[in-house]
Amino acid sequence: MRKNAITRLLLVLTLGLPLIGCQDTKARQENEQLKAQVAELQKENADLSSKVDGLAKENSALASENEKLKAAKASKTPKKSSKSKRKRRRTVSS
Repeated sequence: MRKNAITRLLLVLTLGLPLIGCQDTKARQENEQLKAQVAELQKENADLSSKVDGLAKENSALASENEKLKAAKASKTPKKSSKSKRKRRRTVSS
């Protein structure tokens, strides 16, 4: 009986170890793929962050330019007098 138990144990080990190694290899491959995806996403994140910063600066510049233009327009337009002019219509008699 002992010989059978030892033989079975050796058989299980010889068949089981390659399966364990195969699963480990698959996990490593998946891990490498995930690392590559993470690196790509980090690069995209950095690109998008720089774009957002650039757009924020552009927005700020445009807002200040808009305020300057509004101020220039307000200073050029004359103020209207407070008196309103009314025109009366003459009715035509038949």
